[in-house]
Amino acid sequence: MEYAILFLPLFSSIISGFFGKRIGEFYSQIISSILVAISGILSVILFYKVFVNDYSSNKIIFTWITSGNFNSNWSIYIDSLTVVMLVVVSLISSLIHFYSIGYMSHDPHKPRFMSYLSLFTFSMLTLVTADNFLQLFFGWEGVGLCSYLLIGFWYKKSSANAAAIKAFIVNRVGDFGFAIGIFLIFFFYKTLNYNEVFAMTPYFITKEIVFLGLNLNLITLICLMLFIGAMGKSAQIFLHTWLPDAMEGPTPVSALIHAATMVTAGVFLVVRCSPIFEYSQFALNVVTVVGMTTAFFAATIALVQNDIKKIVAYSTCSQLGYMFFAAGIGAYHVAMFHLFTHAFFKALLFLGSGCVIHSFKDEQDIRLMGGVWRKIPYTYILMIIGTLALTGFPFLSGYYSKDAIIEFAYSKDSLIGYSATFIGVLTAFLTSIYSWRLIFKTFHGKYNNKENNLNSIKDSTLIMLIPSFLLAMGAIFVGFIFKEIFIGKESLDFWGKAIFFLGDISHEHPPTWLLILTPLIVTLSIPLSYYVYIKNDKITKYLVLKYNFLYNFLLNKWYFDELYTFIFVQPLKKIGFFLWKKGDLDTIDKYGPDGVSKIIKIISNKAVNFQSGYLYHYAFVMLLSFSILLTYLILR
Repeated sequence: MEYAILFLPLFSSIISGFFGKRIGEFYSQIISSILVAISGILSVILFYKVFVNDYSSNKIIFTWITSGNFNSNWSIYIDSLTVVMLVVVSLISSLIHFYSIGYMSHDPHKPRFMSYLSLFTFSMLTLVTADNFLQLFFGWEGVGLCSYLLIGFWYKKSSANAAAIKAFIVNRVGDFGFAIGIFLIFFFYKTLNYNEVFAMTPYFITKEIVFLGLNLNLITLICLMLFIGAMGKSAQIFLHTWLPDAMEGPTPVSALIHAATMVTAGVFLVVRCSPIFEYSQFALNVVTVVGMTTAFFAATIALVQNDIKKIVAYSTCSQLGYMFFAAGIGAYHVAMFHLFTHAFFKALLFLGSGCVIHSFKDEQDIRLMGGVWRKIPYTYILMIIGTLALTGFPFLSGYYSKDAIIEFAYSKDSLIGYSATFIGVLTAFLTSIYSWRLIFKTFHGKYNNKENNLNSIKDSTLIMLIPSFLLAMGAIFVGFIFKEIFIGKESLDFWGKAIFFLGDISHEHPPTWLLILTPLIVTLSIPLSYYVYIKNDKITKYLVLKYNFLYNFLLNKWYFDELYTFIFVQPLKKIGFFLWKKGDLDTIDKYGPDGVSKIIKIISNKAVNFQSGYLYHYAFVMLLSFSILLTYLILR
């Protein structure tokens, strides 16, 4: 079963990529989707097996590297943490494969697209089933490659190419830190296998090393380097700039990579390495601060964005921040619970946005929509469900996981815990505002699109709506169904050794006001948003005029792109231009290939003059050459 879960997406990628045109576009799409769907179904069966029978295994496919005492295998490591990720990755990937049949129906390169999707799924499954850091890094780079290919899928668009390159480069920054962390583990532990590294970690608690001239605790340094890798992959503040630009890719790409799976790899890494992070309180505090800062930062930007996909993208950044600060306060199981529920409702929101874009003939600006909820009722209902779940509306999936994060943060009874609680509640309010702004601007109010006649707006086909409907069921029910399994009293039995808790994770019952506060704010924000954005939009226009600087600050995403351009891009361009002009052209080329060729050309032009056709000219040249040769031989 484990082998089928891992390798069916790889076979799917090979069939679509190499034989797609031969078997036909339709059959390549169907075969690809069915193979990944089988992988998803088997993942659910394996999840049940782990939950009911406490099943675990480590199936070694082959020995990858053997050098002295060092061994690294390519294996399929199964525990409760792995099966949760398997369900998220393969099940949602299968739904997105079927959705892509409808969404990409007019694209001429459908087999290539399906091949990339399946290859991404295989890479992500390789990542989560690893039993060592080397295989983890292999899968980590694999999803990075697939991300590059999928973001730049429409390679004839310069903006798509630029976004793909940006994602690749920004992720390299994070991956460099991740690689340093792995090198440190290998150098000091002499192994990269999880079980061996985790078992040895307590013996390195007091170990200090000199790094960049500073005396640092080894465990803290390793954790920080690993977390830098997580920041890049999960688009946390400072390394987040690639995620919104990645919306240049087709919408199924956004749903699969940038909502449900790849961006959660960073959270998975921190949780998987909990036996290391638990021994560095400083590193955990850094994770908490970065997480809650990202949650607030991304939510403020989403408030004023107008591209429907970018609003949902910044929402992803914000929700990943929630997961990280949950992990930072030691509630790893709650972070995984939010990862699990978030995958369903965020994928739903992306697929729903894709349905909207499809209906509006590729229009993505919510200001050019409005008043279509009766025209596309199914899409409207699906988007409402996704929005309710995202905002944490009572009894939907997001309510159980997001409120649990806030409650655990409050129970820490510390400054950083209370700070995380405050930011969590504030961000929940902002999330509700921008989410309902998207709904009301898109579906309510006046119809503002001049390119498309209102009568031409219609719902998407069933092949797009059915996967969205299944995700909606997940957005409604998975929080309630899995709450006790993931974070309830029996959760420690489910997680077993997959997550390490150094201290006591039990928390007192939170005060009633905290239990009521977030749902109350979320509920009241619905009529507030409707009034501000639909009934009396003069309020927002007035606020934009009065606080124009703040509006532009948020609209331009806190000027991070401009700042990075000023600090990194422009200086590097100037250095590159100088080296090209002065170093390459004016020095190397001038005195190298160009100089030599110029001299040879001058000599050849002079030598041509001897080719006159007169015999005495040839005799003179021969005599002159003989004299030079004779002189050389005598002088030598």
